Amino acid sequence: MKRLMGFIITVLVLTGVMAFTTPGLLDKVRLGLDLKGGFEILYHAEPMEAGAALSRASLLKTAESLEKRANALGTSEPEVTTEGTDRIRLKIAGVTDEAEVRKKMKEPAVLTFRSAAEGDAEGTYSKIELVGSDFVEGAAEVGRDNLNQPIISIKIKDKDKFAEITKRLLGKNLAIYLDENKLSDPTVQAVLTDGSASISGQYTVTEARELADTINLGALPLKLTEKYSQSVGATLGKQSLDQTIKAGLLGSLIILIFMIGMYRLPGLLASFALILHTWLLIVVFVFADFTLTLPGIAAFILGIGMAVDANIITNERIREEMRSGKSVLSSVKAGNKSSFRTVMDSNVTTVIVAGVMFAFGTGAVKGFALVLIVEIVLSIATNLYFSHWLLSQLVKAGKLNKPKSFGVKESDIRAL
Repeated sequence: MKRLMGFIITVLVLTGVMAFTTPGLLDKVRLGLDLKGGFEILYHAEPMEAGAALSRASLLKTAESLEKRANALGTSEPEVTTEGTDRIRLKIAGVTDEAEVRKKMKEPAVLTFRSAAEGDAEGTYSKIELVGSDFVEGAAEVGRDNLNQPIISIKIKDKDKFAEITKRLLGKNLAIYLDENKLSDPTVQAVLTDGSASISGQYTVTEARELADTINLGALPLKLTEKYSQSVGATLGKQSLDQTIKAGLLGSLIILIFMIGMYRLPGLLASFALILHTWLLIVVFVFADFTLTLPGIAAFILGIGMAVDANIITNERIREEMRSGKSVLSSVKAGNKSSFRTVMDSNVTTVIVAGVMFAFGTGAVKGFALVLIVEIVLSIATNLYFSHWLLSQLVKAGKLNKPKSFGVKESDIRAL
């Protein structure tokens, strides 16, 4: 009775949770541009100055700068990733003006130090005193002053030029801009002749580090060259999603009917485990903030197919044990044990292949591999352990004590 009650409570609680949360979870799944419609560009990055080195840090900071620009355009959830040592891929869903995106994205991040020109309103600065290339590459660092407050130390290439600027602006502000966004406007407190300076103010450690990173990025701005682009209309994306959902629902319904018709109550338990598997995958997508794309859906369907295969192998092994004349309980134990090794071997080899694809692939290949790995992990948890546990609970509770409950005819059972 305890096993039966545990089984009933587990099934009812999980069913209630899935039914209550599924609509909200589906609304929170982030769709890729191939499902929602949008624009994708692959850039090749290179230093503005001939002969300069392209560092990993400058590539990452440029990618961050692109993401900020995309957000400023009012687009929803831009996806910016680096590929290799000199490429940046930008994906933006819901784009309405592709020409504006192209124009804004390919401009290099411009760092300038500015002073107030005659006629400037208070708090605005239009006269450019220094540009990013005036700074020593990678020289901006975060330190502490005598009061243990964060400061940013910088170095200028031309000492005489910096000395003239600090002498002329002594007691005035020298504002720091990235593109047209003012980051800070510290006051020049001394004439600096050695090309070194420190920027202090009411900064947190995080803010100081961000400012130092921005200055280092400005010291080596990257030129972006468009290598590849594609546009997916919102209508085409919606059609792809609708057709995929219809195909997925139809395929899932056929699978569930087959499992129940072929294996009776054990097939129903396997179908419940498959539904739980699908719900858990949606939960992972939402809380891990994954983006669902067509390749991801392909991996999703492949993973479900592998999960169905695992259930079929398990149930067939159990039926083989019953046909050999063993009791139901012995058949379930032996069938679960032998199928477990077979299914685990196939899943582990698939994870290894998916891991290689994720490590060496790019873009859609990485997305496919990642979803497939998550699918297999969830399949092991639900379609092996959980499904086996449900079946064992009913068998031990005496509710599945006849071979015909597993679709095995009495005439097929061989005498021991």
